[in-house]
Amino acid sequence: MAENEDGQERTEEASHRRLEQARSKGQVPRSRELNTLVMLLVTALGLWILGRHETALFAQLLGAGLAPDRRLIFDHAGALRALGEALRTGLYLLLPFLAVHLVSAVLSSLALGGWNFSAEAIALDPAKLDPVKGIKRVFSLQGLVELGKALAKFLLVGATGLALFEHFAPRMLTLGAGGIRPALAGSGQILVDSFLGLSAVLVLVAAADVPFQVWNHRRQLRMTRQEVKDELKETEGRPEIKGKIKQMQREMAQRRMMQAVPEADVVVTNPTHYAVALRYDGLHRAAPVVVAKGKGLVAARIREIADEHGVPLFEAPPLARALYFTTEIDDEVPAALYMAVAQVLAYVYQLQTATAGGRPVPPRPEDLPVPEDLARPPGDRNRH
Repeated sequence: MAENEDGQERTEEASHRRLEQARSKGQVPRSRELNTLVMLLVTALGLWILGRHETALFAQLLGAGLAPDRRLIFDHAGALRALGEALRTGLYLLLPFLAVHLVSAVLSSLALGGWNFSAEAIALDPAKLDPVKGIKRVFSLQGLVELGKALAKFLLVGATGLALFEHFAPRMLTLGAGGIRPALAGSGQILVDSFLGLSAVLVLVAAADVPFQVWNHRRQLRMTRQEVKDELKETEGRPEIKGKIKQMQREMAQRRMMQAVPEADVVVTNPTHYAVALRYDGLHRAAPVVVAKGKGLVAARIREIADEHGVPLFEAPPLARALYFTTEIDDEVPAALYMAVAQVLAYVYQLQTATAGGRPVPPRPEDLPVPEDLARPPGDRNRH
């Protein structure tokens, strides 16, 4: 089992964040065997498709080089022109293969691990030049596995190459009996067949190497349980920081709530434990809305602000508790409390009218219709 520097076992699969961090550092699964296989197949395909055209060009180039014009021997400028022409022909001969190999090398790399560019991966790291760490990597499990793969590939490819040589030896011996063009065509066919034979062997190597590279990449990125916990804390926030944020959010919400108290129509109290401020706007909301609520010190502050701004206080313990337990800020009053709240608001409006006009004070509503179960905390209601 892999261990980290502290000796802890890496038993947990890498998280998505760990995989993304590794990718940003250029750590993605790659298979050199897959790259080699693709390039061999592309070479064989290129020779098969472009064989006749390339053979004709190569025969022309070879013929011009082996049988030059005798006049060029004494004409330095002409010899240079002939050399330049031969170089252009050779470049034209190689360009298709170079272009196809470049594309195949890129695509074969993208096939496993996808596109990834990391400036950090190509940056100079003195630790990578440390000979001690280099020796450790050579004699590590990964180094031994790579050595075993190299030996196995050498034996397979060597045995296949020897078998192909024995198979094509009679044909190779007869190539010199014909002209240049037949010899080049025969050589090209032997090359194509040889590349296909070698590719067939490398298919087995790549088929074993690709899943191994994916598994090994995941294994190297495994995490200890402590690393998982630390990452979870960093992702979701440390408890003390989350607590501080929640406290700030509560304080901000409380400030906004207190700013809404002066706009309330009435504050229903317990009288000391609970306070709920209500506002009714028949044009925009179908029922009265809770604009502030609290208990203890918060309730005391709500009552204090209401007194300062002339908002009526109405003492109704069951209704205050029911509103506190069944609503949140900006919630409409529950339908079960419509009648009780309507009586309180009607009394408040009548009281304000009577005070302004010097009329007798209206009778205070008593025995408000508040369901008994709503006046209890949710936990108590569930038990009942």
